[in-house]
Amino acid sequence: MQAGLDIVLPFGVIETENWKLEIEKIVIEENIDRIVVGYPLKVTGEDTDSTDAVVSFVSELKNLVSVPVETVDERFTTAQAKQMDGEASLDEKAAMLILQTYVDKRS
Repeated sequence: MQAGLDIVLPFGVIETENWKLEIEKIVIEENIDRIVVGYPLKVTGEDTDSTDAVVSFVSELKNLVSVPVETVDERFTTAQAKQMDGEASLDEKAAMLILQTYVDKRS
C-alpha cells in the first residue's frame, strides 16, 4: 500500500501488504455494495499533497473490486474526529465522518 494511505473499514483497518488480495474478498464476504474513499482537499478546494496518491489508489481500487468506488470531500474530518469520544482510532473516527458525509449528501 502507498505510504500515508489507510484502508479503514467499519470493523477495523486493513494493515497488510496483501490488501489487494483481501479487499475483494471482504467486499464479497461483507456484502459491500460500494466503497467510499475520502478525497483530500485544502480549505480552498485545491488539491493537497495527498490528492495524487488518493487518485492513484482509487484508480487501482476500481480495477480490483466489483463494486462502485466513490470519493467524498474529507476536509475537516480529522479535526472533527479529534473532538470525538470513544475508543476508535483517529482514522476510524475520520472514516465514520466521511461515510456520514456521503450518506447525508445522498439523502
